[in-house]
Amino acid sequence: MIRITLAAVILTITFHICSSKPAFSQQALTLQVAVEEGLENNYGILISRNLQEQASNNFSIGNAGFLPSLELTASRNESVEDSEFESASGDSQTNTGARSTSTSAAINLNWTIFDGFQMFSSYDRLGKLKDVSDEELRSDMENLVSQIALSYFNIIRISEQIKILQDNIDVSRERIEIEEAKVDIGSGSEYDLLQARSDLNTDRASLLREQNILTEAKILFNELLSRDPSTEFEVTRQILVNRFLVREELYQKLMAENVDLSIARMRKEISRLEVREIRGERLPVISLNSGYRYNRSENDGGFFRFNETTGFSVGITARVNLFNGFDTNRRVQNAQINRKNSELNLESQKLRLESDFLVLFRAYQNSIELVDLEEENLLIAEETLDIALERFRLGSISSLEFREAQRTFLAAENRLINAKFEAKISETELLRLSGELDALLALSQ
Repeated sequence: MIRITLAAVILTITFHICSSKPAFSQQALTLQVAVEEGLENNYGILISRNLQEQASNNFSIGNAGFLPSLELTASRNESVEDSEFESASGDSQTNTGARSTSTSAAINLNWTIFDGFQMFSSYDRLGKLKDVSDEELRSDMENLVSQIALSYFNIIRISEQIKILQDNIDVSRERIEIEEAKVDIGSGSEYDLLQARSDLNTDRASLLREQNILTEAKILFNELLSRDPSTEFEVTRQILVNRFLVREELYQKLMAENVDLSIARMRKEISRLEVREIRGERLPVISLNSGYRYNRSENDGGFFRFNETTGFSVGITARVNLFNGFDTNRRVQNAQINRKNSELNLESQKLRLESDFLVLFRAYQNSIELVDLEEENLLIAEETLDIALERFRLGSISSLEFREAQRTFLAAENRLINAKFEAKISETELLRLSGELDALLALSQ
């Protein structure tokens, strides 16, 4: 007797593909948790955060040149000398082992109070560099979230294909039991039974290959999260596709929120500030300097036993670059070229993103249509397999014909899963480009 009906197997398969309720363990790793863990531990993100911190440290009025410099110096020198001298009157003096010391200390302040507005341009440029660093961190985080999400959905896809292959093996085993029953009653052939057993081995080999692919996918996923590659985890059991993305809304957000465009705009502004900063070198530089000095000299063999001076000093220094071999002109010209290049880069980024957006949105629309078509094909293949089962039991179709119906059903299931995965890829990339990946995480809850 047949212990498990094929109809029950089909029902199990259909439940896992079409059910609106995910069947997964309470310990399953959700996409939200995976993203949080990745953003916290991924080494690339940690490096980006360190670079952002450096840019924040550089953004200061001191680094821009607004603040004065204050320097303290001190020195002490000692020497032992033999000296001998004779005056015009014939007087002479000889000193042996005369010790002399020199002690000095000074504190000096230098403050540039005008440098052709270079310090203002420099401060603005440092602020823009900090903003660029912030946006680069956001770009790295968005890319990581996208990679984690696509890797996560790929694991779901592979896991579902494994489940389909496992169910297909159950169907192949039922086929063998039917063939064995036919042989026992004399209506079957040994050839068909051997063919059924060979097909079962083929199905089992396919399952082993898919399980190996799943292992590799999980190792790469763990790497994204910067954790032990051998960490075991389970994922949810379905891919939910957002069918209601609006093209115009996404395009407006693309132009306003895309991180690559934001960085390109900032670099354009930085290049403008660099031109202004170099041009400031043509104007005078005025500095205020002040200080306090202490000097003391002691000499055992000199006319004066010691000499000591103290006092304050204050002054203003002005300098202007009259000619430096046209170096300033050269640098201004190069900075203007960089500015033009930054403008061209911004326009190039816009064109590239618009092209990517159109391609992705069209792929997204086609994927949605393909999912609907494959869902219909799956229902047809399921009904065909039901009919083939009854005919196979009655002996009106051959074992090979039943195998072909089984393959058709398996292929329909795989095409549906792959269509959902392809739709999810397009959806994820569209949301990444428009800076709306939060919507992807919300849908995956």
